Amino acid sequence: MQKLNNTQLCCFPKRTRGTIVGYKNDGLKMPGKVMEIGLLPDTKFTILHQAPFRGPLYVEYGEERTRVALREEEAAFITVVKDADESK
Repeated sequence: MQKLNNTQLCCFPKRTRGTIVGYKNDGLKMPGKVMEIGLLPDTKFTILHQAPFRGPLYVEYGEERTRVALREEEAAFITVVKDADESK
């Protein structure tokens, strides 16, 4: 399955499936919450919803279909790609 261009999770379109490929390295410490809750490289996910006014993202991920809300600042640390089979 081919992957498309990298982007940050906070900029990812709703209701599109993707894969986490890594984390943004801008010299700031990434919130430990992101890794502790299982948002690791190669994890499949879908953004289900975003609250109004660039509020938290509601993300479903993993085989257990875990759901979590992430602040935009947390989502900005996560680098993702859209799965090619979703680009139809």
